[in-house]
This record gives sequence, C-alpha cells and structure tokens, in this order.
Amino acid sequence: MARPSWTSDPVEEQRRRKRDVVRRLRAQGRYGPRFRDVLPSFTVLAVLVCAAVAGLVAGFRAIGVVVPVVGVLLSAVLLTVAVRRRRPGARRRRGHYTPQELLELDIQGLALAVARMLRRDQWKVRLLPAPDRPRLCARHQDGRRLDVAFRPVAEPLPDEAVPHPRAHGEDPDSFIHVVVHRGTFRARDVRWARREGRTVLLDGPALARWADGASLDKLLAGEP
Repeated sequence: MARPSWTSDPVEEQRRRKRDVVRRLRAQGRYGPRFRDVLPSFTVLAVLVCAAVAGLVAGFRAIGVVVPVVGVLLSAVLLTVAVRRRRPGARRRRGHYTPQELLELDIQGLALAVARMLRRDQWKVRLLPAPDRPRLCARHQDGRRLDVAFRPVAEPLPDEAVPHPRAHGEDPDSFIHVVVHRGTFRARDVRWARREGRTVLLDGPALARWADGASLDKLLAGEP
C-alpha cells in the first residue's frame, strides 16, 4: 500500500534528525574530526609502520634475529614511556592541566598547580603555604622575580601589603607581582593593577592557556 504524500518516511526522518544533530555537534566542536581531517595522520602513521617493518626485515636478513628482537623491545619501551607520560597524574606533575581540573582544585591545589607550571617554564619556585592565602616566590635565571598571590580580587587585603624588593643591589624593575584568579577580574581590579605598576592579572582564560602549555612570558607580555 502506497504511503500518503503528506506523511514522511520514518527512516528518512531519522536520517534527517541525525544529520541535524551531527551538524550541531560539529558547529560546537564536539563531534570530532572528519575522516579527511585524520587521513594525513593515518597516512604518515602507515608509512612509518611500513618503513619500520621493512627496516626490521632488512636487518634480519643482514644480521639475524638480533635486529627484530631489539626493535620490538625498543618499541615496547617507547610505547610504555609514551603511555605513562599521557597519564593524568604524570601530565599534571609536568605542569599541564585541563580547564576542568583547574576548576576542581582548592586554593592549595591551585597554588601547587601554578608552582608546577612555573617550574615547567624554568622558574625556581618557593611555596609559602597558608590555610587560605598561599603565596609563591619565584626566580628566573635571567634575574626576574615573581610574587604570586591567589585571591578573588586583585586589591590587597587590609592586613597584607604588596611586597616590594628590598635586597641591596637588585633591580626593582625585575620584580613582578602576579595575581591569579580562576574567574574574571573586575574593572576596578584592572585599574588597581595599572596604578600599582609591575602587576599582572591572570584570569581564568589566561590561566587555562598557561596550563595548556602556553609560555608564561607570553602571558606576562599580554600576547594572545
């Protein structure tokens, strides 16, 4: 029996809905790459695998079984190291965090994360723990010094003054005061930082970029 023209085919309707869902997910960046996007990577991987196999075969014919055995053991070691480096714990110890991981940290955990990111960027860090107001002191090999504070707003609390360098012979311009906030600074915080001078505000987006691998020097310079 023919289907009336004013009714839609359930199969075609389901396909149309699926296409709409896929289109929305791709627009939001949540669907994943298309096949043509990953094809170059797959091609390179296939070429590398074929070259490795060809090299093992050639080595086996030229020298003997030692070459493939060593090749397999070396590949296993490299694979194990790569897997361990990609584990969340190892990644965080190297100073790399996801935005969700940053949001889940308490103030002490955030201070530890920033200390790891500073060490990743070749800073020597000293953590000054406190129940609610930890601080970090950091020094770079080029002579720059950082004082890092963590609070919702940039202005210092009534019982806390912004530290200033007092060591004899040190350049005051090498000192930078950094305030870290996972949210967004208000306009008054920005005005305060400009009045203070040598003060940098790192908000949530900047902190996420830093945790993703961006250099702190770019963030301090205000580069995108």
